[in-house]
Amino acid sequence: MKKSSLKSLLHNREWFLLLVGMFISRIGTFMQFVAINWHIYQLSKSPLSLGILGLSKFLPILLFSLIAGITADALSRKKIIFVTQLIAIINSFLLAYLTLNNTITASLIYLFVAIDSLCYTFETPARQSITPTIVEKKDLPLAININNIFYNLTNFIGPALSGLIIAYFSISTVYFINGFSFIFVIIALLLMKPLPHILEKPQLSFKGIKEGLKFVFSKPIIYGSMYIDFFATFFASSLTLLPIFAVDILKVGPKEMGLLYSAPSIGAVFGGLIFTFISKYKKRGRMLIASVVLYGAFISLFAISKSYYLSLMLLALSGSMDMISATIRNLIRHLSTNDHLRGRMTSINMIFYTGGPQLGEVEAGIAAYFMGTPQSVMFGGIITIIITLIISRKIPEIINYKDDVD
Repeated sequence: MKKSSLKSLLHNREWFLLLVGMFISRIGTFMQFVAINWHIYQLSKSPLSLGILGLSKFLPILLFSLIAGITADALSRKKIIFVTQLIAIINSFLLAYLTLNNTITASLIYLFVAIDSLCYTFETPARQSITPTIVEKKDLPLAININNIFYNLTNFIGPALSGLIIAYFSISTVYFINGFSFIFVIIALLLMKPLPHILEKPQLSFKGIKEGLKFVFSKPIIYGSMYIDFFATFFASSLTLLPIFAVDILKVGPKEMGLLYSAPSIGAVFGGLIFTFISKYKKRGRMLIASVVLYGAFISLFAISKSYYLSLMLLALSGSMDMISATIRNLIRHLSTNDHLRGRMTSINMIFYTGGPQLGEVEAGIAAYFMGTPQSVMFGGIITIIITLIISRKIPEIINYKDDVD
């Protein structure tokens, strides 16, 4: 990657503000993610209850993502993010208050998770559509890679802090911290200049939604990458079962569990650094397929590990492969989509890349209940490899994809 890309990105005030604001906010989000999984498992002691969490996250995405997509293309993207952050603050503080007063129940937690997911559903297409409008095309691969590195840093820092805070303070403290973290995104939005005007701005209508669907499913390279997103994360979704691995298999406590949650993100940071050096390799379709296959292999090996430190290493390796594949998938989709369709493309993609892991949490919980936890995760990793190879054969545009970004 050319040095000028990094230099121009560092001088890009709007991109930098959004990056920092989201970085702080995402630390709180991932702290709460771990706390909720631990909280639910402590209340129920059942893998099925962890699976229901995935359903609570996915239903709002399934029901509202298409509406969120056309909203991001038709209305102010900054205002959409602003409103969702305000709702998320209130949601986290209520969750913290009820937990502190010992009036929280599993059903209420599922409700709060669903509200958070609804905010995420509207915030994500708006936020992801902003980056290509404030970053030059030549800088976009590096911008996406840096965004992903920072995202995964939060996925490392957040869980690690969460485990420590749960161990030494309380779960409600984590929820309060998450509520405060959203304020930094609001500050970043207030400091940012107005965004560039969207050409061919669509009407907020069903016709606009149909236009987005028609576009996505007319592009094999876009919908093919979405299929890989969905099936890989659906079958290899193991994070929701980490409390079971921590307590029942690896025999460790909340601090060590926090590091297990963080391990994929540690690997992802290194994966992002690796991608920076191999980004000049133009046959990114082959790189994408190879990284997903290796991801499935490392997840399968993690499932049969009985060593805590080996498990950490395998999760980190899976995270590095996931990072490389995610960067390539995001780059492919944004380079193949015009700005006036980007919110809708992102919202459709959101069904796949969030529906996969969140429905996968349901699948993982059910499979763990009937097959056993290690067996269900190993099975998922193997199926991920098989399906990825099938998709690459059925949709050759993916494996044959070559990048033309200088």
